[in-house]
Amino acid sequence: MSLIEHLEELKKSAINVLIIIIVAFFVAYGFSDQLAEIILSPLRIALKNTAASGGGEIIYLGLLDKMLAQLQLSLWCAVILSGPAWFYQIWRFVRPGLHEHEARAVKPFLMFGLLLFWAGVCFTYFVVFPFGFKLLLEYGVTDVMATISMREYLALAVKLMLSFAFLFQVPNVMLILGFMGIINPEKLRMYRRYIYVGLSILAAIFSPPDIFSMMIVWVPMVVLYEIGVLGVALIVRPYLDKKAQLP
Repeated sequence: MSLIEHLEELKKSAINVLIIIIVAFFVAYGFSDQLAEIILSPLRIALKNTAASGGGEIIYLGLLDKMLAQLQLSLWCAVILSGPAWFYQIWRFVRPGLHEHEARAVKPFLMFGLLLFWAGVCFTYFVVFPFGFKLLLEYGVTDVMATISMREYLALAVKLMLSFAFLFQVPNVMLILGFMGIINPEKLRMYRRYIYVGLSILAAIFSPPDIFSMMIVWVPMVVLYEIGVLGVALIVRPYLDKKAQLP
């Protein structure tokens, strides 16, 4: 295919992804009340469990806030819930440019990436939200009631789920770089301390300004990095060594 033909295919794939997200948006909007309750649930539980120290309530500040919150929530949930469909569109665009053996090599990474994407979403909802909300609500002065904007919370919650969904791609990216020969276990172990510092800087940037929130982001990043190191050592290295021994 020529460059123009590749660009045409890219355009078709982009349009397909856009159509998928638009359709998913209308579906998500039809269930926006239920989705909002699901995402609000961890915060409601955290507020209820801290009632002894002041408790709190979820509010909306403007006449349009509830409607805008539902629209934003529907859009972000559409991106998350339609993940398998637009992952497939990415694969359809990449597949024609690969030889058969290359396609067999790439396909597991796409499947693994999709699993990691959903693992990141689930980790955020079932681990980060309950633990993080509890820490933040109990931190500092007690006997103070929290009034939390529903619109701001829903936007923050869904963005956090998306952020962790992409953050969980770290082991997958490390495996790909390992198979390309760019990284190896020795380099990863050698620069571990510097990478930890870099991850702490990222965690400080993408988390609220307190040490507890930073640790909630930093610890999973470190664990994902170490999983990537193990993957490169136990999967990539034996494969490359075996390939190097072939005539």
